[in-house]
Amino acid sequence: MRRLGIHSFVWTGGGTQDALETALEQSADCGYRLIEFAYLRPERFDLDRLARKAQSLDVEIAVTMGLPVSADVSSEDAATVRAGEALLADAVKAVRDVGGKTLGGILYSAHTKYSTMPTERGRQNSVAAIARTAEIAEAAGVDLVLEVVNRFETNLLNTAAQGLAFIEATGSAAVTLHLDTFHMNIEEANPAAAIRLAGDRIGYFHIGESNRGYLGDGVIDFDRIFDALLDIDYARNITFESFSSAVVDEALSLACAIWRDTWTDNVPLARHAKAFIDLKREEAARRRETNARP
Repeated sequence: MRRLGIHSFVWTGGGTQDALETALEQSADCGYRLIEFAYLRPERFDLDRLARKAQSLDVEIAVTMGLPVSADVSSEDAATVRAGEALLADAVKAVRDVGGKTLGGILYSAHTKYSTMPTERGRQNSVAAIARTAEIAEAAGVDLVLEVVNRFETNLLNTAAQGLAFIEATGSAAVTLHLDTFHMNIEEANPAAAIRLAGDRIGYFHIGESNRGYLGDGVIDFDRIFDALLDIDYARNITFESFSSAVVDEALSLACAIWRDTWTDNVPLARHAKAFIDLKREEAARRRETNARP
């Protein structure tokens, strides 16, 4: 693992510059070396100031987002696809300008529950849009990572296997997958096997519990998750993600169906998550060492 991160929605809905800077401070205070923000609109935030703040705290910034229906690159409507590509290009530039290295999330479709099956034309539009965005991202020094999410948040990429086929279709080695334990727990028959299947094509990883709350309070088998990450020698960023209606913004609450308070006090949650992830990584390393002994 390169850096352990935390999603900013643990701290704030992210509506103001001061809130984002406070989230940076809180993340650093809890021992995290990366923070994940939702799309940072340049017209709303001072990205230079945010970059300086992050640098002073030695906290790296990652950005994740989902496309709106009006900018769905998997649409069959050419104008909608163009709007999506423009939004993605702007997001890449914002990540670059804030000193970040990663743009992830549902970049290949709208972040919504679809009422129709994906079409082949729409998939081809998405593949082409991501391939073009990858060129922009690579030139900007930004990693483009596509988050594989559950069936209620996209109709296009629900499994690691689908994600691998999609990134192969882009023809770009610069596009990788963004896997998430919460989503894998819903869609994958065997999340650990999915991690091993994706292997070095995983560019970013989310740790989240099945109930979106405290790690260890749900049904995800994190021992198998961390064993699999160790088996593929995963050495990139891992970010803890947890949502509660007590903090998260209204738009994400609607998109992700966050209808209740999974927690109300964020500092204990954040400290527990770091300790939990550190422990599970250590335990996985000890299991590998024990199993390797003659």
